[in-house]
Amino acid sequence: MLTRLYIDGVWQDGARGRTMPVHNPANEAVLAHVAVADADDVERAVDAAARAFKTWRHTSGADRGRYLRAVAKAVEAQAEALARLQSLNNGKPLAEARIDVADVASTFAYYATLAEGLDESSEQAVDLPVQDFDARVRREPAGVAALIVPWNFPMVTTAWKLAPALAAGCTVVLKPSEVTPLPELALMGIIADVGLPAGVVNVVNGPGAEIGGVLTTHPGVSKVSFTGSNAVGRIVMKAAAETVKGVSLELGGKSAILVFEDADIDQAVDLVTGGIFFNAGQMCSATSRLLVARELERALLDRLVDRAHRIVVGDPFAQDVQMGPLINRAQYERVLRYVRQGVEDGARLLAGGARPERCGPQGYYISPTIFTDVPANSALWREEIFGPVLCVRAFDTEADAIELANDSPYGLAATVVTSDTQRARRVAQRLDAGVVWVNAPQVIFPQTSWGGFKQSSLGRELGPWGMHAFQEIKSVVSARG
Repeated sequence: MLTRLYIDGVWQDGARGRTMPVHNPANEAVLAHVAVADADDVERAVDAAARAFKTWRHTSGADRGRYLRAVAKAVEAQAEALARLQSLNNGKPLAEARIDVADVASTFAYYATLAEGLDESSEQAVDLPVQDFDARVRREPAGVAALIVPWNFPMVTTAWKLAPALAAGCTVVLKPSEVTPLPELALMGIIADVGLPAGVVNVVNGPGAEIGGVLTTHPGVSKVSFTGSNAVGRIVMKAAAETVKGVSLELGGKSAILVFEDADIDQAVDLVTGGIFFNAGQMCSATSRLLVARELERALLDRLVDRAHRIVVGDPFAQDVQMGPLINRAQYERVLRYVRQGVEDGARLLAGGARPERCGPQGYYISPTIFTDVPANSALWREEIFGPVLCVRAFDTEADAIELANDSPYGLAATVVTSDTQRARRVAQRLDAGVVWVNAPQVIFPQTSWGGFKQSSLGRELGPWGMHAFQEIKSVVSARG
């Protein structure tokens, strides 16, 4: 198991020789001790990336694409081992981890294709209203990119940043979450094995407050891409402002799922439970606010409570388990605090809210939780909980549903469930959300954009926009004759 730093093509210990334990959230056991970087290690990583950039930026798109395609094929070849490592370190059921690994492979393959097309598409002519000048616009790599990724989707968020950064011609310093570094280190092992030149990708482990702070203020870093909480995102943005570097932020959400009276109730139950209980609700896109037409409310709630009681919570490797533990004790206690606060605020607890009886004393398990009659001004309704907690309110009209859904400082995602195609289109257009699913689970394709409105995002990931985030635009104007 890889547990060291990766700097300038060499696996190595940190300058001070420090390590940190990495735990299994299912049983709290120590999985490994991982090398911890300090400011000197970050300095060496950025320097290595800066040296490598001088050459990597000039490699052809076809060459970059070959490297990315090799990574995709290697991920596919090692898919089961990578999925098991994710389940160990993150606690998500093995079936969910397999979905993640498939996403990683498809993301690298997609950006391999985009990279291969850059040799012809990186420069475009511009039509000018005068005859005396020619103009061309070029997209060029931004430089050294610092990628700071979270713990809830190990490797996936890394792939979403790393693949487009490399396709664009950037070099990278990656900082995995200190909670789940093992899957990222395994991915780095694959990248090293496919022969990517030394210094193009570097990995530094350690606490975000220490390592992230050095990366975001480093003058040698041209671009910071961060996924995590809004509180930390604001710190990253302020720190990056010192050297006026480009910043992309993927932050929180308090997304709504709108179920109208004409919805297929079986489909609605599947979409609601999948939207909040997948990955134990630890998703920025979790549709944690259910808005249901009043005439369907009672029937849907009965079905949801029954489904919640039947969801099997436990060890992620058990065949019958459908929901694993939360990531660590801090998150476990945070979610329980929200549950207690919700009860105190007058919300009605219909299901869950406590540790499942079948789970032993070890591990950070919470039952699927459902609240109804949730006050619209309560923390339960307005704040991101990042756990398996569903809040329910009824609405009377389509306009009311849209107003309730948009009444949030966040605007990442939303789901619409209705059999009326015109209504679906109309509502989707009026929702303040960067991603809207209509009668569909939370499927994400690398060809489409990812990101939200308001305080959920700054910039976009995935699709061509994900690569554009790591490119600068240069205009070249030439006088004729």
